[in-house]
Amino acid sequence: METEVPALLRAREAVAPERFTFHSSRMRMTRVTPEQLRAMDAESDRCAAELSDARVDVLGYACLVAVMATGHGYHREAERRLHLRTIQNGAPAPVVTSAGALVAGLHELGAAKVAMVTPYLRPLARTVVEYLAAEGIEVLDHAALEIADNLDVAAHDPARLPAIARGLAHAGADAVVLSACVQLPSLSAVEEAEQQLGKPVVSAAVCTTHQLLRALGLPAFAPGAGTLLSGAYA
Repeated sequence: METEVPALLRAREAVAPERFTFHSSRMRMTRVTPEQLRAMDAESDRCAAELSDARVDVLGYACLVAVMATGHGYHREAERRLHLRTIQNGAPAPVVTSAGALVAGLHELGAAKVAMVTPYLRPLARTVVEYLAAEGIEVLDHAALEIADNLDVAAHDPARLPAIARGLAHAGADAVVLSACVQLPSLSAVEEAEQQLGKPVVSAAVCTTHQLLRALGLPAFAPGAGTLLSGAYA
């Protein structure tokens, strides 16, 4: 969230007049386990209040699996509740969750069937598969990289992702999710993967940026980020 989303906004600044500031508040989590994810989500109300102190125009909640692990459709509840926190703080702002953004981005592309790469342990990866299924998106195949340490997730080499995606059963997929986690870097590999796979490739960060721009009432595009942010779905 603090690397690829700003990079996408900076890339957009190179071709469009709008300028952005980026503010963050942290929910603690060091290992990607159900227990730490639940504890992290419990801190989201505090973070929403802190960010609304800065009178931001939109909030992005970035831990896809923390939201999805809470229960099917939870992104809607989280977005409503955190938006209410900003209202209560006198600084109303829309809220975009990376979980909801991934769902919205795939629907925007008309992707009913996908293949997906995740950094998660297998049970958590399965949770993401089931969450997407409840939203009408079938995951034909997925890779669970089984990286438990959150810093190790961030240190994963994005250059490895296109080959991992090629190894999935993606022939019948409408799109490929190169990273179903904002923490797993992938931006530098999105367009390479699109060229290799011959179909739209997205990530949680790409979808989150798409929805943040939509929430701001701005055309949702940024160069170098694949089909979803190409301008065709602005």
